[in-house]
Amino acid sequence: MPSRILLISVNRCTAPDPVFPLGLAHINAALRHAGHETRWLDRLSNADQLAATLQEFQPDLVGISLRNIDDVLIRQQEKFYDELAPMTATIRQHSPAPVVLGGAGFSIFPEKLLALTGADYGIAGEGEPGVLALVDTLKNGGDFGQVPGLVHRQNGKIVINPLTPGLIDLQLTEADRPPEIARTYLAASDTLNLQTQRGCHFLCCYCTYPVIEGKNNRRRPPEMVAAELENLQQQGAKFVFIVDSVFNSTPRHVTEICEAILRRNVKISWGCFLRPRGLTTELMDLMARAGLTHIEFGTDSFSDVTLKTYAKHFTFEDVFESSELARKRNIDYCHFLICGGPGETPATLEEGFQNSLRLKNTAIMAVVGMRIYPGTPLFTQAVAEGVIQADADLLAPVYYLAPGLTEEMIFSQLREFSRRSPSWIAGDPLPGYQELIKRLRKRGVAGPLWSYLSTVQRIWQPTAK
Repeated sequence: MPSRILLISVNRCTAPDPVFPLGLAHINAALRHAGHETRWLDRLSNADQLAATLQEFQPDLVGISLRNIDDVLIRQQEKFYDELAPMTATIRQHSPAPVVLGGAGFSIFPEKLLALTGADYGIAGEGEPGVLALVDTLKNGGDFGQVPGLVHRQNGKIVINPLTPGLIDLQLTEADRPPEIARTYLAASDTLNLQTQRGCHFLCCYCTYPVIEGKNNRRRPPEMVAAELENLQQQGAKFVFIVDSVFNSTPRHVTEICEAILRRNVKISWGCFLRPRGLTTELMDLMARAGLTHIEFGTDSFSDVTLKTYAKHFTFEDVFESSELARKRNIDYCHFLICGGPGETPATLEEGFQNSLRLKNTAIMAVVGMRIYPGTPLFTQAVAEGVIQADADLLAPVYYLAPGLTEEMIFSQLREFSRRSPSWIAGDPLPGYQELIKRLRKRGVAGPLWSYLSTVQRIWQPTAK
């Protein structure tokens, strides 16, 4: 017998643009294929309808998805999980349905968040197999210990069942992106998103992708990805962002996806995260023909010394060559840097700045400090160095700064870099940026707008601090 499932996204982050809750779309597809009835609420679209929806829909289960823990910015430190407990309480006032938590953010701190919110259950890692098994167990009885990734209370303790890889071979359609929800995100940036694979086999010292999705790449069928891209265009998207941790996990994956897009003759601009290594003229040409217009390189540093300690396994020459491949094809690209992590010094920062002068027509987005998450190599290093205790409560952000560096020292150096080169963006956006973004969106400019940051910085260069 089918169940009624209410799915709720609590993400409220809108900077630089709100991001459609793609994880819920995949959960919705799994539930839909299993014959269950779903309803959506979204913090940015229609969350004020919670009480009315609970009374009208009478769900058998309420799932709440937490995408991010915080903004990962050392100075702002805005947290996004504080609505979970009051929302759980509101649900309990209007419905007897059990509350289950999930999402990427929840999966990093499953025990702490279940305890903090008082929710009935959680699903750690990929949600599809766990939520399907939980719905069946609640409806028909069974052993909760057999539900993949289930976070639950047992003999007074919170335990986590072993995780199982999720389902990634289901076709997502408009049914999995409710139009009334999608319109909120399309109105903001004309952008929707999709995923072509899960898992990450790279070893970046700070990264939670292997913790959440596992270390083995699991790829969706290329024709399915191309069909979904076409569906997003039909739903009104002018730009699509591929959310894979690294799209170019292998040349073969990139080739198969792009060739499927070309075979289907889908004409839409898209962007992705790329690793600045292993890219070739042929591969970049193929991506450009398939619609690639924006690249976000997860570079992290322009110093080979720091890249090595970050476990990036590429060099600045790789970064430069990859950037040139994009530039020569008029593909917008930017680099994201994490300044102050293991191995960083004032000298490596200056080396990185000097190297950056070789890069043309780019934006360099630099943040200070490396957020420490449990289960990562950085966590192990931080414990060994005495930066944190092994039982540290990292739900409240703790940032790693290399010995000898301070937050203010790094910010001061980055501000100097910004003064010397408008490509460097550090700290809050300069005056005029938000107003420019509004004007560009009104004109129908879709996709990432970080390339305009450098323009604004050039205009405001005399007063940049």
